[in-house]
Amino acid sequence: MDDFDLDHDLGLDLIPAPLSVRAVPPSGRYVLDEETRIEARPGTEGVARWLRATVGAATGLPLDPGDDDDNRIVLAVDPALGRRLGPEGYRLVVDGHAVRVDGGGSAGVFWGAQTLRQLLGPAAFRRAPIGSGTAWELPMVAIEDAPRFVWRGVLLDVARHFLPKDGVLRYLDLLAAHKLNVLHLHLTDDQGWRMEVHRYPELTRTGAWRARTKLGHRASPLWDERPHGGYYTQDDLREIVAYAAERHITVVPEIDLPGHSQAAIAAYPELGNTDVVDTAALTVWDTWGISPNVLAPTDHTLAFYENVLTEVLDVFPSPFVHIGGDECPKDQWKASPAARARMAAEGLADEDELQSWFIRHFDRWLAERGRRMAGWDEILEGGLAGLAGLSEGATVSSWRGCAGGIAAARAGHDVVMCPEQQVYLDHRQAPGADEPVPIGYVRTLEDVYRFDPVPAELTETEAARILGAQANLWTEVMEDQRRLDYQAFPRLAAFAETVWSPLPAPAARDHPAFERRMAAYYARLDALGVDYRPPGGPHPWQRRPGVLGRPIEGAPPIV
Repeated sequence: MDDFDLDHDLGLDLIPAPLSVRAVPPSGRYVLDEETRIEARPGTEGVARWLRATVGAATGLPLDPGDDDDNRIVLAVDPALGRRLGPEGYRLVVDGHAVRVDGGGSAGVFWGAQTLRQLLGPAAFRRAPIGSGTAWELPMVAIEDAPRFVWRGVLLDVARHFLPKDGVLRYLDLLAAHKLNVLHLHLTDDQGWRMEVHRYPELTRTGAWRARTKLGHRASPLWDERPHGGYYTQDDLREIVAYAAERHITVVPEIDLPGHSQAAIAAYPELGNTDVVDTAALTVWDTWGISPNVLAPTDHTLAFYENVLTEVLDVFPSPFVHIGGDECPKDQWKASPAARARMAAEGLADEDELQSWFIRHFDRWLAERGRRMAGWDEILEGGLAGLAGLSEGATVSSWRGCAGGIAAARAGHDVVMCPEQQVYLDHRQAPGADEPVPIGYVRTLEDVYRFDPVPAELTETEAARILGAQANLWTEVMEDQRRLDYQAFPRLAAFAETVWSPLPAPAARDHPAFERRMAAYYARLDALGVDYRPPGGPHPWQRRPGVLGRPIEGAPPIV
């Protein structure tokens, strides 16, 4: 861990902290200027484009292609480095001759370029030069680095509050700046359907719009009476996927079923339990919580969602497709003769097994097409499709704590840790009355910094099943980009370090040293235009006086 102190001593203030940093002779600074060239060797052309588009725009330097002996940035893929540090590992060396960024793969070169941008200072994060007198200098250093986990993710809930395409692209840039490599896009829920499906146009014509929106927690008496909605065309989503791929980020789509489906039922009433409720009278839900209106367990419903997922697979190349599987109330199934007939026909003991029958069907369907199902930890439950019934590739997103992830890892399934008590960034950041729409537990910057995705009780073999972790941004009380910024930042910096850097045990982590590095980080966020929560509390415009939240007092349970 000495290298982390050295990192600070050198004045680098890198986040996430790298594996090792050392000074190299000669002492002094390496200056980028109008004559600096980029030599992009095979496999690094995309990184060169990114450097010109970002660092080039901020500095005003042309960064033309070239391979002069001196005054150049050399980008290269080094297979030997890849064997030692993995495809996302990199080595960045600044000496008196050149700047070299070698990566184990093209992704490693890209993460090294992100570090290079940090070394240039906060002004390198702007979109245009702010003064002709700026000297673009780099310290003489050698940095070696590689991530701890292969899954370093953020969930963005665009179903509760729609985020226009430009906002999603902006968030991809912010994820890349933190060396995060998965965007989990929550595309459907009770409150809105956000993906164009050619075969079923009512999913967006009707399902993408609600008449009004609850302001604050569902117990709040306040409403925003404006209609809310929006959706992404398939070409929009292809653009998002391509933009993410240029930044070495995988976009994992989520189509939620069999619960959280009222928007789909409002668009196509036959998907619901028509023998129990008048599904034709349902609208896209305008409040929060868990809707009782769930999918009917019919052959028509299965075929409908197979057709939806066929179009999802055509748009998203991700090996993982998330199908939700969480928070599915069983009251309508208990009252439904059709559901009881399905249970009898399939030999299912109860409604819990009926939910698992849904999950198992799409698990197999995706596996047959070379994809892997991911689902919330409820997919572990319910008899026939519990742990023994899931395909080998099924992956569990452990959100109700770590217990589900522990059980899945011990059963040989891959796990993404995202416990709500630790890394749900919609939870409030401080106990003060000024905190806007306070939800859940207090999760400070330090709390997130001390999160560890690997439970101590796992064996080495079981721990290897932890792919990584994910910070989730559920948007019930985040109505726009500024609110998203406030909830995500600066805590996303702490999360990024926990999933990238080889930190010691949570209690032994040097949070004061991390906070010292945060001073430069806040300046980067300022340059990027991120409306983060200041360390001293919210700005006046960030508060939401009078809007009811749901704070939970005390420390979160360990579950």
